[in-house]
Amino acid sequence: MSLVTQTDGPRPVAEAPKADAFVTLARRRKVFILIMRIAVLAVILGGWELGVRFNLIDPFFFGQPSGIAEKLVEWITEGTSIGPLWYQIWVTIYEACAGFLIGAVLGILCGVALGRNELLSDIFSIYVKVANSIPRVILGSIFIVAFGLGAASKVALAVVMVFFVVFANAFQGVREADKTLISNARVLGASRWQITRSVVIPSATSWILASLHVSFGFALVGAIVGEFLGAKQGVGLLIATAQGAFDANGVFASMIVVGAVALIAEAMLTWLEGQLLSWRPERVAGE
Repeated sequence: MSLVTQTDGPRPVAEAPKADAFVTLARRRKVFILIMRIAVLAVILGGWELGVRFNLIDPFFFGQPSGIAEKLVEWITEGTSIGPLWYQIWVTIYEACAGFLIGAVLGILCGVALGRNELLSDIFSIYVKVANSIPRVILGSIFIVAFGLGAASKVALAVVMVFFVVFANAFQGVREADKTLISNARVLGASRWQITRSVVIPSATSWILASLHVSFGFALVGAIVGEFLGAKQGVGLLIATAQGAFDANGVFASMIVVGAVALIAEAMLTWLEGQLLSWRPERVAGE
């Protein structure tokens, strides 16, 4: 007696409605999340505005949503006290992006090099730990003294902010590479560089891309902190100017501008991650 197992053939018709149900459920979930996000924001802003109007919140210290909106409209239409708003945003984006790119490249190169070479790791690890422990504000002051009030000092601070985040993830991603795949590649005669390029770096890609999501925020913080300490242009200087004038609405308006830039950058990095990791199999719903 033999058992015959059918391995090939058309997929069951019942799977199509099930897939459609998953798609519909996913769309409904996205709509629900969007509605809830808007509702939370409306509650916060509405409560804030009502608190000011009923004298429960002092607008001198905490501002008010309507005043912040007016300030943003004024900056967009008439410009800020230090120049056009779009130019301030451009200066900060330029400094953050330059620092992000330089810091990310250096972090990846150093992380992969030290992750693949145990001797280099043992020699330089102590210096990396010491450098990472130095407060960034102190470094910002040093960079301003060394490079002046221009963009160079802000880029340098952004590089430092990004480097250690990317370096740590790249280093750990290299160390977590599949040892079996590395051994098999060696058996097949692959050189050390071929193993690094074909096995180690792809294995560490997820770690590196995860760090990029966080590190751009650090680059933006580095640029703004540098501008806050001393600058000729930029959103950080705009915040410092509003603070000096005790303009709470101006400070919060600057924060909204920074948040918008960060969200746009996050969306771009998410798209880039999807392009670079398109080789990964999609997760099945419910897993």
